[in-house]
Amino acid sequence: MKCVSRMMTALLAAALLIVMTAASAFAADSGVDWSEQKIVVQGMGVAPTNARTASQAYMLARRAAMVDGYRQIAESVKGVNVDSESTVENMMVTSDVTKTKVSALIKGARVISEQKTADGGVILTMEVPLFGVSDSLASAVFEKPAQQESFPQPVANVAPSMPTTVDVHVQVGTGATTPSTPSATVPSTTPAATVPATTGSSAAPAPTGKAIGGYTGLIVDCRGLGLKPAMSPVIKNANGQAIYGYKNLNYDKVVSGGMAGYTTDMGRASRAGSNPLVVKAVSLDGGANPVLSVADANRVLIENGASGFLDATNVVFVR
Repeated sequence: MKCVSRMMTALLAAALLIVMTAASAFAADSGVDWSEQKIVVQGMGVAPTNARTASQAYMLARRAAMVDGYRQIAESVKGVNVDSESTVENMMVTSDVTKTKVSALIKGARVISEQKTADGGVILTMEVPLFGVSDSLASAVFEKPAQQESFPQPVANVAPSMPTTVDVHVQVGTGATTPSTPSATVPSTTPAATVPATTGSSAAPAPTGKAIGGYTGLIVDCRGLGLKPAMSPVIKNANGQAIYGYKNLNYDKVVSGGMAGYTTDMGRASRAGSNPLVVKAVSLDGGANPVLSVADANRVLIENGASGFLDATNVVFVR
């Protein structure tokens, strides 16, 4: 009988451990809001039964909620993908400087709301921004490149795809939905003329490989591919060449606003502006990096040469 009792106790303990592990993994995943570019958690605390006064009970409950919030933020932060190969936790293991910066960031988490429960508990909603000039995860993990690299030229002898007009409705700040004018476009499969090798600006005259112009941003449709959000994604062409990455951009701009926005709703891709160029990813590299056909990648580079939307990080991934 005692043996059965010990076995039941062990099974219950194992089950509890599994539940706690799953809850921790869920918290780490659900705490990151990629659409709003921040980590948000709710720390909960209750006062000990031996609290002497109501004031002391409140202070102890609030302190417990704060500690719980720090714990959840730490779990969420460590699980954030910096790129397709590294998480924040990996970087903290390999760099003491990064570890120190991230630890300080967690302790500096901002309390954005506080709620008292009927039984004397306290719930604190706390947040840490993914991006921002200071006190953000990006400022803690991103290192400034030695120099900013130029965007590559379009692949020679591969015709850029020719965009066709589609109806893309972009939600504006008031919550209303407005058409992005008949200029949101997606490249068609019909090729244009061969792209000549160019120097300087990649903007080259449609339909012979030159820019159409006027695009305010880029939307990469990754739906159905299982895209994993990352702080430093890379857009590649089907040849494996990177056409958009961290090293191509102004460091301060990346830290303050990130390289791309993430959404599951095409209508919420306002970061790409009112006249976005829309392309469809053909696959993913490393789970986090969209891969475009060479023709679509050429079109993106040509249009960026004319409008500079990549330089402005007006990029949105729809997943």
